[in-house]
Amino acid sequence: MRFFPLGESALTIEFGNEISLDLNFRAIAFATHLIDHPFPGLVDAVPAYASVTLFFDPRSVRHAFPDSETAFEAVSKIAKTAAESVTESNTGISRIVEIPITISEETSPDLDTIAKYAGVASEQVIDIFLSNTYRVYMLGFLPGFAYMGEVDDRIAAPRLSTPRTRVPKGSVGIAGKQTGIYPLDSPGGWNIIGRTNLNIFDPAAEPPCLLKPGDEVRFIRID
Repeated sequence: MRFFPLGESALTIEFGNEISLDLNFRAIAFATHLIDHPFPGLVDAVPAYASVTLFFDPRSVRHAFPDSETAFEAVSKIAKTAAESVTESNTGISRIVEIPITISEETSPDLDTIAKYAGVASEQVIDIFLSNTYRVYMLGFLPGFAYMGEVDDRIAAPRLSTPRTRVPKGSVGIAGKQTGIYPLDSPGGWNIIGRTNLNIFDPAAEPPCLLKPGDEVRFIRID
C-alpha cells in the first residue's frame, strides 16, 4: 500500500496501479468499511480502480486525535489499521443494471471506425459489445460518469486522436478496455457507439448517480 496526501484535507491509499478485479474489490470494501464506521472528521471515502481517497476535515481530526502531529498522520494511522483488517468480499454483486441504448447513424458516429480498427463488420462490433457484462470500477471525470470494463480485446479501440468539443448526453463510448456513458453534454475523446435516454446523473435525485462502483451493467439495444 502507498499513502500520499491530496491537498491538506484528503489522503489517498493506493493498493496497486493496474485495472484489477481483486484490487477493485479491495478498494470498494475498504471505502464501504470506512463509510459504515467513520472516524471523527471523515467527510467521504471515494473508491477508484485500485485506490481510495479519504476526504476529511483537518480541524475535526486534530481535535479528535491531539497526540498526532498532523491530521494527515492521524488519518494515515486509521487508514492503515482499517486496510489491514478489512477483507474484501466478492461473493455478491451490488446490482445488475440494464441500460437501453439506441445504435444508429446519428447516435453511433464511431461505429464504422471501430469496425475498421477491429477488421470486422459493424454489426459484429455491436454483437461483441452487447454480449459482455461490464463492471463499474469507479465514478469520475463528470458527475456520475462510470468507468466500466472490460471491453473485448477485438473492439478495444484507442481514444480519438482529436477529441470532440461536444459529446451528447447519454452517449456510450469505448476507450481501450473501458466503456462509459456521458451523463452530460461534454467534450470527450471516446469512440461513440450508441446513446441511452436514461438519466445517468440527476442532482435532484437520491442518490443522484444511477450507477455506483461494484455494479454490473448490461447494454440492451432498442429501436
